[in-house]
Amino acid sequence: MMRRNGRLLAAILATAALAAAPAAQAGDGFVKEPTATGSGGAAATVDALATEAAIDTMRRGGNAIDATVAAAGVLGVTEPFSSGIGGGGFMVIRTRSGKVTTIDGRETAPARMDPDSFFKNGGTSAPDFAHVRWSGLSVGIPGTVATWDEALDRYGTMSLGRALQPGIGVAQRGFEVDQTFFNQTDAAKAWFDDVPSTAKIYLDPDGTPRDVGTTLRNPDMARAYEYIARHGARGFYHGPIAAAMAEAAQHPPVAVTPAGEDHPWYPGLMTERDIARYEAIQRKPTHVGYRGLDVWSMGPPSSGGSTVGEALNILEGFKPLGPDRVEALHRYIEASRYAFADRGAYVADPAFYDVPLARLLSDQWAAERRALIGEQSANAVVDPGELDHEGKSTTHLTVTDAKGNVVSYTFTIESTGGSGIVVPGWGFLLNNELTDFDYTTTTTANKAEGGKRPRSSMSPTIVTRHGRPLLALGSPGGSTIITTVLQILVDRFDLGSTLPEAIAAPRVSQRNAVESEAEPAFIASPEAQALIAEHGHSPFKLVAGNEIGAATGIEFLRDGKLLAAAEPVRRGAGSAAVVRKR
Repeated sequence: MMRRNGRLLAAILATAALAAAPAAQAGDGFVKEPTATGSGGAAATVDALATEAAIDTMRRGGNAIDATVAAAGVLGVTEPFSSGIGGGGFMVIRTRSGKVTTIDGRETAPARMDPDSFFKNGGTSAPDFAHVRWSGLSVGIPGTVATWDEALDRYGTMSLGRALQPGIGVAQRGFEVDQTFFNQTDAAKAWFDDVPSTAKIYLDPDGTPRDVGTTLRNPDMARAYEYIARHGARGFYHGPIAAAMAEAAQHPPVAVTPAGEDHPWYPGLMTERDIARYEAIQRKPTHVGYRGLDVWSMGPPSSGGSTVGEALNILEGFKPLGPDRVEALHRYIEASRYAFADRGAYVADPAFYDVPLARLLSDQWAAERRALIGEQSANAVVDPGELDHEGKSTTHLTVTDAKGNVVSYTFTIESTGGSGIVVPGWGFLLNNELTDFDYTTTTTANKAEGGKRPRSSMSPTIVTRHGRPLLALGSPGGSTIITTVLQILVDRFDLGSTLPEAIAAPRVSQRNAVESEAEPAFIASPEAQALIAEHGHSPFKLVAGNEIGAATGIEFLRDGKLLAAAEPVRRGAGSAAVVRKR
């Protein structure tokens, strides 16, 4: 890690000159659309400016890894409540040689954290989620910058400084606030207004969100990117940025007002030494076969690859998956239930817990679990496990280039707005990833411990056929990431949907609970009614926020063309593009 010094290859435009410039807009030839077909490379993200940055990077000679980091840097500005350098994530890479590998950039717990840290600081036997989330105590050591540096150093062609230039430009010029951004800010304003460094960026002086259509600039984030560009990743993990992060976590910079803050902001444990010791880890991917395809994803501490893989192994024993769509959906839901039961019991940071990954992904284990699935829904928690508070405001991007490099990358700051703490002077939000530990208990595999990485559900996935890339995809959505990716794979490879159709389809998510959560369109569908009437499923529960996931994907078509696809509606609709259109 941090081998590159990241020196700028060109002078950075002065912030003062750009302050009066209009908000960053996609180029004249760039049209935001949820699907695109063509060649020469492709990208799909939730944001048009980020997708354009990826495509422009490849047009200028960069590869898919360079383009991924460029797009991710932009997303850190335009999607700051879902991603950014104050958080972490997981990247799955398929190189042009055919090698599939992963980079674990998950946040780590400070060295001083132990299983009862949340109890001691929360002062209660059952810590309240909101109290530990909006605090310095929830902040883990960020891994995003180390992930970018590791990916570029091993597989990219550009320096970190060069890859950050699109993000610097957007942070300086600003971007236009849309309805989705307004709604996300509005949901967090009660906590944002406790923290002056957060409020000055995202709220108007009266404490309300920036209006739709206004330009939001973040010169402090541009300053952070510029500093990292000059000093490389070391400039993030050592020096003034690291010092400011540690100070903000240990002493949350809340305002002292006559009314007081909305709740006590618990002090965190993260130190400069913790930050300096962080490393992104290259790990082997998970791998399962499914219907003659090879499915690669992220292993522990993410539960994404193991849980999607186990569910696929269970489903593969049904040949075909079902005589009709209703039967197929029934089996998908029940396979998810059993796979999630095992996730809760057996998956954690492998440095702290001996994860039985080979067993979980074995055909024998799948056969044992498959045998428990009958024609009627279990409608029960089938094995000890828990549904966690894993945040749903992650983001995912998918990129490929003309040479066969493929990247599936999911990164996050956890809940919408993370911990709510913008690092003063540097413009980025700190994560609340440590709430992904089982913070209300001290006995499970996923309990909090110093230096440990909390379990995640991020499931960046690449599918190959005969060694050649076929499909890459992923989604945000907390623990629903797993079921979103699984449902898209089932829709695409078992039920005959195209990739855009599979991404747009109404979703249902079963995560080892009595009731399955679903979107309104799924609950209203004939399939949902048939599942209840024919297979005894409990009435489906409306998911919070009415949406599950915000997926992106790229499919490699038989004619050598690429199909990039993003959400047509969810999270304000995504953006897909290709280097050269048909």
